[in-house]
Amino acid sequence: MPYDRCDRYDCDVLVIGAGIVGLSAAYALTRAAPGTRVTVLEKERGPALHQTGRNSGVIHSGVYYRPGSLKARYAVRGAAEMVKFCAEHGIAHEVTGKLIVATERDELPRLHALVQRGRENGIPVRELGAAQIAEYEPNVRGLAAIHVGTTGVCDYGAVARQLAETLAASGGELRYGAEVAAVDRRPWGVAVRTTDGAVVRARVLVNCAGLHCDRVARLAGDDPGMRIVPFRGEYFDLARPELVRGLVYPVPDPAFPFLGVHLTRGIDGGVHVGPNAVPALAREGYAWSAVRPRELAGILAWPGSWRIARRHWRYGAGELHRSLSKRAFADAVRRLLPDVAEADLRPAPAGVRAQAVLRDGTLVDDFLIREAPRTIHVLNAPSPAATASLPIGRQVARRALGVLGAAGV
Repeated sequence: MPYDRCDRYDCDVLVIGAGIVGLSAAYALTRAAPGTRVTVLEKERGPALHQTGRNSGVIHSGVYYRPGSLKARYAVRGAAEMVKFCAEHGIAHEVTGKLIVATERDELPRLHALVQRGRENGIPVRELGAAQIAEYEPNVRGLAAIHVGTTGVCDYGAVARQLAETLAASGGELRYGAEVAAVDRRPWGVAVRTTDGAVVRARVLVNCAGLHCDRVARLAGDDPGMRIVPFRGEYFDLARPELVRGLVYPVPDPAFPFLGVHLTRGIDGGVHVGPNAVPALAREGYAWSAVRPRELAGILAWPGSWRIARRHWRYGAGELHRSLSKRAFADAVRRLLPDVAEADLRPAPAGVRAQAVLRDGTLVDDFLIREAPRTIHVLNAPSPAATASLPIGRQVARRALGVLGAAGV
Protein backbone atom coordinates (compact mmCIF):
# COMPACT_ATOMS: atom_id res chain seq x y z
CA MET A 1 0.00 0.00 0.00
CA PRO A 2 1.15 3.58 -0.61
CA TYR A 3 0.74 4.47 3.08
CA ASP A 4 2.30 3.03 6.23
CA ARG A 5 0.37 0.50 8.29
CA CYS A 6 0.43 0.40 12.07
CA ASP A 7 -0.41 -2.57 14.28
CA ARG A 8 -2.59 -0.43 16.50
CA TYR A 9 -5.11 0.05 13.72
CA ASP A 10 -7.90 -2.49 13.35
CA CYS A 11 -8.66 -1.16 9.88
CA ASP A 12 -7.73 1.62 7.51
CA VAL A 13 -11.24 3.01 7.01
CA LEU A 14 -14.12 2.59 9.42
CA VAL A 15 -17.59 3.21 7.97
CA ILE A 16 -20.51 3.83 10.29
CA GLY A 17 -23.80 2.74 8.75
CA ALA A 18 -24.72 -0.20 6.51
CA GLY A 19 -27.36 1.54 4.48
CA ILE A 20 -26.85 1.70 0.74
CA VAL A 21 -24.62 4.80 0.92
CA GLY A 22 -22.29 3.40 3.58
CA LEU A 23 -22.03 0.07 1.77
CA SER A 24 -21.43 1.81 -1.56
CA ALA A 25 -18.58 3.78 0.01
CA ALA A 26 -17.04 0.62 1.42
CA TYR A 27 -17.50 -1.15 -1.93
CA ALA A 28 -15.83 1.74 -3.78
CA LEU A 29 -12.89 1.71 -1.37
CA THR A 30 -12.14 -1.96 -1.93
CA ARG A 31 -12.45 -1.61 -5.71
CA ALA A 32 -10.33 1.54 -5.96
CA ALA A 33 -7.57 0.41 -3.62
CA PRO A 34 -7.57 -3.38 -3.19
CA GLY A 35 -6.06 -4.35 0.12
CA THR A 36 -7.53 -1.37 1.95
CA ARG A 37 -8.83 -2.70 5.24
CA VAL A 38 -12.46 -1.61 5.57
CA THR A 39 -14.80 -2.24 8.48
CA VAL A 40 -18.49 -1.30 8.53
CA LEU A 41 -20.37 -0.88 11.81
CA GLU A 42 -24.15 -1.21 11.78
CA LYS A 43 -26.33 -1.01 14.87
CA GLU A 44 -29.08 -3.19 13.36
CA ARG A 45 -29.07 -6.95 12.79
CA GLY A 46 -28.49 -6.56 9.06
CA PRO A 47 -28.08 -4.00 6.26
CA ALA A 48 -30.61 -1.58 4.78
CA LEU A 49 -33.24 -1.68 7.52
CA HIS A 50 -34.08 2.03 7.54
CA GLN A 51 -34.14 4.53 4.63
CA THR A 52 -32.71 2.06 2.10
CA GLY A 53 -35.14 -0.73 2.80
CA ARG A 54 -38.24 1.40 3.40
CA ASN A 55 -38.48 3.56 0.27
CA SER A 56 -40.59 2.98 -2.83
CA GLY A 57 -37.73 1.44 -4.81
CA VAL A 58 -37.67 4.09 -7.54
CA ILE A 59 -34.60 4.56 -9.72
CA HIS A 60 -34.89 8.33 -10.20
CA SER A 61 -33.98 9.90 -13.53
CA GLY A 62 -32.68 13.21 -12.12
CA VAL A 63 -35.33 15.35 -13.78
CA TYR A 64 -36.18 17.33 -10.64
CA TYR A 65 -32.78 18.52 -9.52
CA ARG A 66 -30.99 21.80 -10.09
CA PRO A 67 -28.57 21.51 -13.04
CA GLY A 68 -25.01 21.18 -11.81
CA SER A 69 -26.03 20.08 -8.32
CA LEU A 70 -24.71 16.84 -6.82
CA LYS A 71 -28.23 15.44 -6.90
CA ALA A 72 -28.58 16.13 -10.62
CA ARG A 73 -25.15 14.82 -11.60
CA TYR A 74 -25.18 11.79 -9.34
CA ALA A 75 -28.81 10.80 -10.01
CA VAL A 76 -28.39 10.85 -13.79
CA ARG A 77 -25.14 8.93 -13.58
CA GLY A 78 -26.34 6.71 -10.76
CA ALA A 79 -29.56 5.66 -12.50
CA ALA A 80 -27.65 4.16 -15.41
CA GLU A 81 -25.12 2.54 -13.06
CA MET A 82 -27.85 1.11 -10.83
CA VAL A 83 -29.59 -0.54 -13.78
CA LYS A 84 -26.26 -2.02 -14.88
CA PHE A 85 -25.40 -3.20 -11.34
CA CYS A 86 -28.79 -4.90 -10.98
CA ALA A 87 -28.43 -6.59 -14.37
CA GLU A 88 -24.92 -7.84 -13.59
CA HIS A 89 -25.97 -9.33 -10.24
CA GLY A 90 -29.40 -10.67 -11.16
CA ILE A 91 -31.27 -8.20 -8.96
CA ALA A 92 -34.89 -7.56 -9.86
CA HIS A 93 -35.33 -4.26 -11.68
CA GLU A 94 -37.24 -2.67 -14.53
CA VAL A 95 -36.98 0.58 -16.46
CA THR A 96 -40.66 1.54 -16.55
CA GLY A 97 -40.61 5.26 -17.29
CA LYS A 98 -42.91 7.61 -15.42
CA LEU A 99 -45.48 10.33 -15.93
CA ILE A 100 -45.45 13.66 -14.11
CA VAL A 101 -49.01 14.93 -14.39
CA ALA A 102 -50.43 18.44 -13.98
CA THR A 103 -54.02 18.36 -12.73
CA GLU A 104 -54.48 22.13 -12.15
CA ARG A 105 -53.76 25.06 -14.45
CA ASP A 106 -51.40 26.72 -11.98
CA GLU A 107 -49.19 23.61 -12.22
CA LEU A 108 -48.59 23.99 -15.96
CA PRO A 109 -45.74 26.54 -15.68
CA ARG A 110 -44.00 24.27 -13.13
CA LEU A 111 -44.46 21.29 -15.45
CA HIS A 112 -42.87 23.24 -18.30
CA ALA A 113 -40.01 24.23 -15.99
CA LEU A 114 -39.41 20.52 -15.32
CA VAL A 115 -39.18 19.91 -19.07
CA GLN A 116 -36.47 22.55 -19.32
CA ARG A 117 -34.66 21.26 -16.25
CA GLY A 118 -34.76 17.69 -17.51
CA ARG A 119 -33.28 18.71 -20.84
CA GLU A 120 -30.55 20.72 -19.11
CA ASN A 121 -29.70 17.58 -17.13
CA GLY A 122 -29.50 15.53 -20.34
CA ILE A 123 -32.68 13.52 -19.70
CA PRO A 124 -35.05 12.60 -22.54
CA VAL A 125 -38.45 14.11 -21.76
CA ARG A 126 -41.62 13.89 -23.86
CA GLU A 127 -44.39 16.47 -23.41
CA LEU A 128 -47.96 15.13 -23.49
CA GLY A 129 -51.35 16.75 -23.92
CA ALA A 130 -54.37 15.56 -21.94
CA ALA A 131 -55.42 13.03 -24.59
CA GLN A 132 -51.90 11.55 -24.87
CA ILE A 133 -51.70 10.62 -21.18
CA ALA A 134 -53.84 7.54 -21.90
CA GLU A 135 -51.12 6.14 -24.20
CA TYR A 136 -49.13 5.40 -21.06
CA GLU A 137 -51.73 5.33 -18.28
CA PRO A 138 -55.33 4.81 -19.44
CA ASN A 139 -56.79 5.42 -15.98
CA VAL A 140 -54.86 8.61 -15.18
CA ARG A 141 -56.37 12.03 -15.84
CA GLY A 142 -54.67 15.41 -16.14
CA LEU A 143 -54.39 18.61 -18.15
CA ALA A 144 -50.88 17.78 -19.39
CA ALA A 145 -47.96 15.56 -18.48
CA ILE A 146 -44.38 14.72 -19.27
CA HIS A 147 -43.02 11.24 -19.79
CA VAL A 148 -39.53 10.48 -18.45
CA GLY A 149 -38.31 7.25 -19.99
CA THR A 150 -35.23 6.59 -17.85
CA THR A 151 -37.07 6.17 -14.52
CA GLY A 152 -37.25 2.64 -13.15
CA VAL A 153 -37.69 0.48 -10.08
CA CYS A 154 -35.52 -2.03 -8.26
CA ASP A 155 -35.05 -3.81 -4.95
CA TYR A 156 -32.64 -1.56 -3.03
CA GLY A 157 -32.54 -3.98 -0.12
CA ALA A 158 -31.18 -6.63 -2.48
CA VAL A 159 -28.67 -4.12 -3.86
CA ALA A 160 -27.43 -3.39 -0.34
CA ARG A 161 -27.13 -7.09 0.45
CA GLN A 162 -25.13 -7.63 -2.75
CA LEU A 163 -22.79 -4.76 -1.83
CA ALA A 164 -22.33 -6.32 1.62
CA GLU A 165 -21.55 -9.73 0.12
CA THR A 166 -19.07 -8.23 -2.32
CA LEU A 167 -17.40 -6.30 0.48
CA ALA A 168 -17.04 -9.44 2.59
CA ALA A 169 -15.63 -11.37 -0.37
CA SER A 170 -13.05 -8.60 -0.82
CA GLY A 171 -11.84 -8.97 2.76
CA GLY A 172 -13.96 -6.23 4.32
CA GLU A 173 -15.60 -6.72 7.69
CA LEU A 174 -19.21 -6.02 8.62
CA ARG A 175 -20.19 -5.89 12.26
CA TYR A 176 -23.90 -5.94 12.94
CA GLY A 177 -25.42 -5.07 16.29
CA ALA A 178 -22.59 -2.56 16.74
CA GLU A 179 -24.09 0.76 17.80
CA VAL A 180 -21.64 3.64 18.20
CA ALA A 181 -21.42 5.03 21.74
CA ALA A 182 -18.29 7.22 21.59
CA VAL A 183 -15.77 8.56 19.08
CA ASP A 184 -12.25 9.53 20.12
CA ARG A 185 -10.33 11.36 17.40
CA ARG A 186 -6.60 11.73 17.92
CA PRO A 187 -3.68 12.88 15.73
CA TRP A 188 -2.91 9.26 14.93
CA GLY A 189 -6.46 8.30 13.89
CA VAL A 190 -9.90 7.57 15.27
CA ALA A 191 -11.13 5.13 17.91
CA VAL A 192 -14.81 4.22 18.07
CA ARG A 193 -16.40 2.47 21.04
CA THR A 194 -19.65 0.57 20.57
CA THR A 195 -22.35 0.07 23.18
CA ASP A 196 -21.08 -3.45 23.92
CA GLY A 197 -17.68 -2.03 24.91
CA ALA A 198 -15.75 -3.04 21.79
CA VAL A 199 -13.23 -0.54 20.41
CA VAL A 200 -12.33 -0.21 16.72
CA ARG A 201 -9.30 1.88 15.73
CA ALA A 202 -8.95 3.28 12.23
CA ARG A 203 -6.97 5.78 10.23
CA VAL A 204 -10.10 7.38 8.77
CA LEU A 205 -13.73 7.51 9.87
CA VAL A 206 -16.61 7.70 7.37
CA ASN A 207 -19.94 8.74 8.86
CA CYS A 208 -22.85 7.36 6.83
CA ALA A 209 -25.20 7.01 9.79
CA GLY A 210 -28.26 8.42 7.99
CA LEU A 211 -30.89 9.28 10.57
CA HIS A 212 -28.13 9.56 13.19
CA CYS A 213 -25.40 11.24 11.13
CA ASP A 214 -25.54 14.57 12.98
CA ARG A 215 -25.30 12.77 16.32
CA VAL A 216 -22.24 10.83 15.15
CA ALA A 217 -20.66 14.06 13.90
CA ARG A 218 -21.10 15.62 17.33
CA LEU A 219 -19.65 12.51 18.98
CA ALA A 220 -16.56 13.08 16.82
CA GLY A 221 -16.31 16.63 18.13
CA ASP A 222 -17.55 18.33 14.96
CA ASP A 223 -20.32 20.90 14.66
CA PRO A 224 -22.22 19.79 11.54
CA GLY A 225 -24.12 23.10 11.33
CA MET A 226 -27.37 21.20 10.78
CA ARG A 227 -29.66 18.73 12.48
CA ILE A 228 -31.55 15.78 11.13
CA VAL A 229 -35.28 16.46 11.36
CA PRO A 230 -37.07 13.20 10.57
CA PHE A 231 -40.13 13.20 8.33
CA ARG A 232 -42.25 10.08 8.15
CA GLY A 233 -43.55 9.02 4.76
CA GLU A 234 -46.70 6.93 5.00
CA TYR A 235 -47.68 4.46 2.28
CA PHE A 236 -50.66 2.44 1.16
CA ASP A 237 -50.83 -0.50 -1.22
CA LEU A 238 -53.35 -0.26 -4.04
CA ALA A 239 -55.89 -3.12 -3.88
CA ARG A 240 -56.44 -2.81 -7.65
CA PRO A 241 -52.90 -2.62 -9.06
CA GLU A 242 -54.24 -3.08 -12.60
CA LEU A 243 -55.22 0.59 -12.53
CA VAL A 244 -51.56 1.65 -12.88
CA ARG A 245 -49.04 0.48 -15.45
CA GLY A 246 -45.89 2.21 -14.24
CA LEU A 247 -45.07 5.30 -12.17
CA VAL A 248 -47.31 8.37 -11.86
CA TYR A 249 -46.29 11.56 -10.01
CA PRO A 250 -47.89 14.93 -9.37
CA VAL A 251 -46.07 18.16 -10.20
CA PRO A 252 -43.96 18.86 -7.08
CA ASP A 253 -43.85 22.10 -5.16
CA PRO A 254 -40.33 23.52 -5.75
CA ALA A 255 -40.27 24.97 -2.22
CA PHE A 256 -39.98 21.48 -0.75
CA PRO A 257 -37.72 18.47 -1.33
CA PHE A 258 -40.75 16.15 -1.18
CA LEU A 259 -42.32 14.89 -4.41
CA GLY A 260 -45.91 14.48 -3.24
CA VAL A 261 -48.17 11.42 -3.10
CA HIS A 262 -47.44 9.28 -6.13
CA LEU A 263 -48.14 5.82 -7.56
CA THR A 264 -45.34 3.31 -8.02
CA ARG A 265 -45.68 -0.12 -9.60
CA GLY A 266 -42.93 -2.09 -7.90
CA ILE A 267 -40.92 -5.05 -9.09
CA ASP A 268 -43.39 -7.37 -7.34
CA GLY A 269 -46.25 -6.07 -9.47
CA GLY A 270 -47.94 -4.29 -6.59
CA VAL A 271 -48.61 -0.56 -6.60
CA HIS A 272 -47.44 1.58 -3.70
CA VAL A 273 -49.28 4.83 -3.01
CA GLY A 274 -47.48 7.62 -1.17
CA PRO A 275 -45.61 8.90 0.63
CA ASN A 276 -46.82 11.98 2.40
CA ALA A 277 -44.38 13.86 4.68
CA VAL A 278 -45.25 14.37 8.34
CA PRO A 279 -42.96 15.15 11.29
CA ALA A 280 -41.78 11.99 13.04
CA LEU A 281 -41.61 11.99 16.83
CA ALA A 282 -38.42 9.92 16.84
CA ARG A 283 -35.55 9.42 14.42
CA GLU A 284 -36.97 6.00 13.67
CA GLY A 285 -40.57 7.08 14.19
CA TYR A 286 -42.39 4.79 11.79
CA ALA A 287 -45.77 5.40 13.46
CA TRP A 288 -47.42 8.12 15.53
CA SER A 289 -47.02 5.81 18.53
CA ALA A 290 -43.22 5.76 18.12
CA VAL A 291 -42.10 8.54 20.44
CA ARG A 292 -38.63 8.97 21.96
CA PRO A 293 -38.75 11.93 24.34
CA ARG A 294 -35.02 12.62 24.31
CA GLU A 295 -34.85 12.61 20.51
CA LEU A 296 -38.00 14.70 20.24
CA ALA A 297 -36.57 17.21 22.70
CA GLY A 298 -33.43 17.47 20.58
CA ILE A 299 -35.49 18.10 17.45
CA LEU A 300 -37.56 20.78 19.18
CA ALA A 301 -34.47 22.44 20.65
CA TRP A 302 -33.06 23.08 17.18
CA PRO A 303 -34.11 26.58 16.03
CA GLY A 304 -34.49 25.41 12.45
CA SER A 305 -37.36 23.11 13.43
CA TRP A 306 -39.49 26.01 14.66
CA ARG A 307 -38.58 28.15 11.67
CA ILE A 308 -39.75 25.40 9.31
CA ALA A 309 -43.02 25.16 11.21
CA ARG A 310 -43.64 28.91 11.06
CA ARG A 311 -42.67 29.21 7.40
CA HIS A 312 -44.51 26.18 6.05
CA TRP A 313 -47.37 25.58 8.45
CA ARG A 314 -50.01 25.50 5.71
CA TYR A 315 -48.17 22.79 3.79
CA GLY A 316 -47.58 20.87 7.02
CA ALA A 317 -51.21 21.11 8.03
CA GLY A 318 -52.23 19.52 4.73
CA GLU A 319 -49.78 16.67 5.20
CA LEU A 320 -50.99 16.07 8.75
CA HIS A 321 -54.60 16.03 7.55
CA ARG A 322 -53.75 13.34 4.98
CA SER A 323 -51.94 11.37 7.66
CA LEU A 324 -54.87 11.40 10.07
CA SER A 325 -57.61 11.00 7.45
CA LYS A 326 -57.58 8.13 4.97
CA ARG A 327 -60.35 9.91 3.09
CA ALA A 328 -58.15 12.98 2.61
CA PHE A 329 -55.29 10.75 1.43
CA ALA A 330 -57.62 9.08 -1.08
CA ASP A 331 -58.76 12.50 -2.29
CA ALA A 332 -55.13 13.39 -3.05
CA VAL A 333 -54.71 10.17 -5.02
CA ARG A 334 -57.93 10.76 -6.98
CA ARG A 335 -56.48 13.94 -8.43
CA LEU A 336 -54.31 11.61 -10.53
CA LEU A 337 -56.36 8.41 -10.53
CA PRO A 338 -60.08 9.25 -10.36
CA ASP A 339 -61.26 5.62 -10.05
CA VAL A 340 -59.56 5.04 -6.70
CA ALA A 341 -61.86 4.52 -3.74
CA GLU A 342 -60.90 4.83 -0.09
CA ALA A 343 -61.36 1.07 0.28
CA ASP A 344 -58.71 0.50 -2.42
CA LEU A 345 -55.98 1.78 -0.08
CA ARG A 346 -54.45 -0.78 2.27
CA PRO A 347 -51.95 0.38 4.92
CA ALA A 348 -48.31 -0.44 4.16
CA PRO A 349 -45.06 0.05 6.13
CA ALA A 350 -43.88 3.64 6.47
CA GLY A 351 -40.42 5.11 5.96
CA VAL A 352 -38.59 8.00 7.59
CA ARG A 353 -36.61 10.58 5.63
CA ALA A 354 -33.45 11.92 7.26
CA GLN A 355 -33.76 15.57 6.26
CA ALA A 356 -30.94 17.95 7.16
CA VAL A 357 -32.18 21.33 8.38
CA LEU A 358 -29.99 24.39 8.91
CA ARG A 359 -30.29 26.69 11.93
CA ASP A 360 -32.27 29.24 9.89
CA GLY A 361 -34.86 26.63 8.94
CA THR A 362 -33.55 25.94 5.44
CA LEU A 363 -34.21 22.41 4.25
CA VAL A 364 -30.88 21.30 2.77
CA ASP A 365 -31.72 20.51 -0.84
CA ASP A 366 -28.52 18.96 -2.16
CA PHE A 367 -26.41 16.08 -0.91
CA LEU A 368 -24.12 17.35 1.83
CA ILE A 369 -20.67 15.81 2.40
CA ARG A 370 -18.21 17.52 4.73
CA GLU A 371 -14.69 16.73 5.83
CA ALA A 372 -13.06 17.13 9.22
CA PRO A 373 -9.68 15.86 10.45
CA ARG A 374 -9.49 12.16 9.55
CA THR A 375 -13.25 12.12 9.07
CA ILE A 376 -15.77 12.35 6.24
CA HIS A 377 -19.38 13.09 7.21
CA VAL A 378 -22.30 12.37 4.86
CA LEU A 379 -24.83 14.77 6.39
CA ASN A 380 -27.67 14.90 3.88
CA ALA A 381 -28.43 11.92 1.68
CA PRO A 382 -32.19 11.41 1.38
CA SER A 383 -33.90 10.61 -1.92
CA PRO A 384 -32.48 10.21 -4.56
CA ALA A 385 -29.49 8.88 -2.58
CA ALA A 386 -30.37 5.24 -3.26
CA THR A 387 -30.38 5.94 -7.00
CA ALA A 388 -27.15 7.94 -6.68
CA SER A 389 -25.48 5.64 -4.16
CA LEU A 390 -22.73 4.29 -6.42
CA PRO A 391 -21.44 7.75 -7.46
CA ILE A 392 -21.84 9.02 -3.88
CA GLY A 393 -19.85 6.03 -2.66
CA ARG A 394 -17.03 6.79 -5.08
CA GLN A 395 -16.93 10.43 -3.98
CA VAL A 396 -16.72 9.40 -0.31
CA ALA A 397 -14.08 6.79 -1.10
CA ARG A 398 -12.05 9.32 -3.08
CA ARG A 399 -11.99 11.62 -0.07
CA ALA A 400 -11.09 8.83 2.35
CA LEU A 401 -8.28 7.65 0.10
CA GLY A 402 -7.06 11.22 -0.15
CA VAL A 403 -6.69 11.27 3.62
CA LEU A 404 -4.82 7.97 3.48
CA GLY A 405 -2.53 9.31 0.78
CA ALA A 406 -3.63 6.67 -1.72
CA ALA A 407 -4.35 7.12 -5.40
CA GLY A 408 -7.73 8.64 -6.29
CA VAL A 409 -10.73 6.62 -7.31
